[in-house]
Amino acid sequence: MVSRKLLLAGLATTLAGFALPASADLYINVRPPAPRVEVVQHREGYVWAPGVWEYNNGKHEWAAGHLVAERKGYHYSPDHWVSNDHDKWALKRGGWNKDSDHDGTPDRSDSSPNNPRRQ
Repeated sequence: MVSRKLLLAGLATTLAGFALPASADLYINVRPPAPRVEVVQHREGYVWAPGVWEYNNGKHEWAAGHLVAERKGYHYSPDHWVSNDHDKWALKRGGWNKDSDHDGTPDRSDSSPNNPRRQ
């Protein structure tokens, strides 16, 4: 009986280490409005993250752009909406992607990362 409890406790501890994704894609039938015009602020050591329409409580709400601290060796990709073949829309969250050669193309999309002959 004790070994069964220890086995169950070990199994529960192991499974507790697995987490669900922080956010799942939410598909909606409503196209987001056009982005708003924003005054872009420039500040040394920061990157501008443009505003985006978020979908909350059945409606689109504008989330204003803001400055994000720069990360050397990375490229910032903004949040953006994508549509699929069935005219459903999903908000894809942006973030930082490794950019070893600083050409503005993330390494995972770059055909030749770390190219010494880049222009």
